[in-house]
Amino acid sequence: MELKIEKIDWLFFIMCFLVGIVAEEAFFRGQIGISYIVFIVLFYTIFFYRFRSYSFSHQRFGYLVLISIWLLAISYYLYDTTLFYTLNILIIPALVIFHLVLITSREKTEWSNIRFIFYMLRRFFEGIRYSAIFTKYFSGLFRKSVNKKHYDVWVKILIGLIISVPLLFIILNLLISADTQFEKLMTSIPSLFSFRAEYAFRFIIILVYTFTFFGFMQVLLQKNTITEQKEIKPISMDGIITITILSLLDLVYILFVAIQFKYFFSGTLGEGYTYAEYARRGFFELLFVTLINLSVTTGVISLTKNVQGFLKNAIRGALTLLVLSSGVLLISAFMRLTMYEEAYGFTFTRVLAHSFMIFLMVILAYTLIKIWLEKLSLFHFYFIATLIYYVGINIVNIDRFVVERNIERFEQTGKIDTLYMSSFSSAGRLGLIELYEKDPNDQELNDLLKQLKAELRPTNMWQSNNYTRNKMYEKLEELDINSN
Repeated sequence: MELKIEKIDWLFFIMCFLVGIVAEEAFFRGQIGISYIVFIVLFYTIFFYRFRSYSFSHQRFGYLVLISIWLLAISYYLYDTTLFYTLNILIIPALVIFHLVLITSREKTEWSNIRFIFYMLRRFFEGIRYSAIFTKYFSGLFRKSVNKKHYDVWVKILIGLIISVPLLFIILNLLISADTQFEKLMTSIPSLFSFRAEYAFRFIIILVYTFTFFGFMQVLLQKNTITEQKEIKPISMDGIITITILSLLDLVYILFVAIQFKYFFSGTLGEGYTYAEYARRGFFELLFVTLINLSVTTGVISLTKNVQGFLKNAIRGALTLLVLSSGVLLISAFMRLTMYEEAYGFTFTRVLAHSFMIFLMVILAYTLIKIWLEKLSLFHFYFIATLIYYVGINIVNIDRFVVERNIERFEQTGKIDTLYMSSFSSAGRLGLIELYEKDPNDQELNDLLKQLKAELRPTNMWQSNNYTRNKMYEKLEELDINSN
């Protein structure tokens, strides 16, 4: 790859260096909070500046992905959810790469084709390769700018330093053993080196970010096309084999639902089952629904496109029964989890499972339509629906929903898991403060909040600034806890 670096490229490299500094500050200097949205704003600012004259493609879908990225980034400031905090560290960068490759690709590029994933990875690694070539180019310019004689001198000095290391190691150890004052002097040096080592490590991280951003976006500016490949003959399933498999599956479903229909929807426990066992069995059904529907149904739809006539309609009918039966099992699992929550209360995981079941119902409904309307695209809908669902559960504040439901349950039954409320998030602790303000005489709650007030301390680092955590700290500080 031959590089032609112009003035605008050098300016953009400096911009990437500044963004690299912000990235290091945002992600390596404390718990991530408001720093993520600050980084995203700056990153996209330099991107749109560099591509200001570029004609973007897939703009409508691109805006959806861009809005999703910004909402996920701002959730680091708004909420304090451990699960999403961890997942979004990986998901946001993946969406950013997907978004940039998408809007800089050709208009006719099919992002729903599996080849787009390989194309996206190829562009990213081309960016890394570009950075490596640019580094070599930059070092070549430095070498040319330095007098050949001076350059040789510095190389010899470096060789001398390398040779001196083992000799100095032996001599220093002997001198340290001979004199205590010299030993004190030498033992104080590592603290200076560790201080400088920290800055060296930070500088290396900044350079990694800088060259990654610069190389990737420079590559995206270049002409990009997906290599044309020979048309591969699609894999297909035999219609008779398919209808046989589906018929057997449907028979099992129908028998299972028919025998246990009253058991599913009576709202009572079966003999010998506890609430926990009842709910867990419901989750196995949910897993079964997911595997059967998304794997078998999607696979059959994709691999029986060449089947025609009566056999085609028979397969459609069998798939319809499969999806409807899966829907019945999913509703059963939903009701079982509801009973479990009524008995033991609400948690983040249980509410998240409920939301996922609703999401699966939407997927099932669309898949059912797809069975009879071949023009619809499964992957398009699955991707967009998953993106909207994931961003939605990040933004709706599930933590606060859990707190409100548990407070309502406490007011009705007098039962609440205070230890869980204090541990699962800042929103849970705010809920406990709310309960304490209503009933300051609850000694257990009094002791728990006193312990939290003694242990929790706000951070002064701007990177970790978070709305929910700040509100929780303020409430704890203002709280007048009884000493009894």
